[in-house]
Formats: sequence, structure tokens, C-alpha cells
Amino acid sequence: MTNQVTFSQTLHVKDHCLCLAAQKAARALARRFDEAFRHLGITSGQFSLLMSLNRPEPPPMGPVADLLAMDRTTLTANLKPLERRGLLEIIPNPKDRRSRLLKLTDAGHSLLAEAAPIWESEHAKVDAMVTACGPQDLRTALSELG
Repeated sequence: MTNQVTFSQTLHVKDHCLCLAAQKAARALARRFDEAFRHLGITSGQFSLLMSLNRPEPPPMGPVADLLAMDRTTLTANLKPLERRGLLEIIPNPKDRRSRLLKLTDAGHSLLAEAAPIWESEHAKVDAMVTACGPQDLRTALSELG
């Protein structure tokens, strides 16, 4: 018979695992914001992606992927439905024709203008829920991990 993990070890992991706690919190937050954005036809992830493109100049794919902690293949897959909806364009980089830039369209800017107040309202509610350490301390602690 091989060694087995005891049930008490399982409980210890459940109660102490930062990865599990972060995953559970991320899922709960995503569900909350997905529901808030549902009537706009976007998810919380799509909101974050569109918001990451709201810059003075269209960014290249690499920095956007880094900001969103995605590989380029995953980013490309996430861009396609937004591009089909006309919310963004993938355009050649005039400085390097092999590279692509990600540009919000007027429709993308309009959707973000509708979504931003929803995000602000929901985010204020979430911040108010974080009482153990305060929302800024939590953001700081999470940024130390990533």
C-alpha cells in the first residue's frame, strides 16, 4: 500500500492554501461582474480586455497579454468575439508590419463608456466587503504574488 494523504492534511490545505482561496475569490468576483455586465453582452474578462486597450495609442499584443497575464494564443482567442462584434480592430503596426496593434473602435469606446459606471458601482460594493485588511492592502498583497 502506498502512502496516502490524510483527511487532516486535506483540511489543512483547504484552510491554508492561498491558491485555492485566490481561485475561489476570483471566480466569485468574475461571477459578480459577469452578471453586472450581462445586459451589455460582455463578461468581466472582456471588460478587462477592452479596458486594457483604452490608451492614447493602440498597443501591441505583447504588452496587453502581459498586463492580462495571458499568453498570446489565449489573448488572440479572446479578441476574436470582440473583433466580430466590431468593438476592436487588429491592425498592422506601421513601425513593424509583422506586428499587430489592438485598436478600440468607436463602438468599443461607447461600450466602455456604458460599462465603466457599472464597474465603479460594483467595485465600490466589493471594496466595502473587504473589511479584514482593506481593499488597498489586499490589492497590494495580491500584486506581490503576481
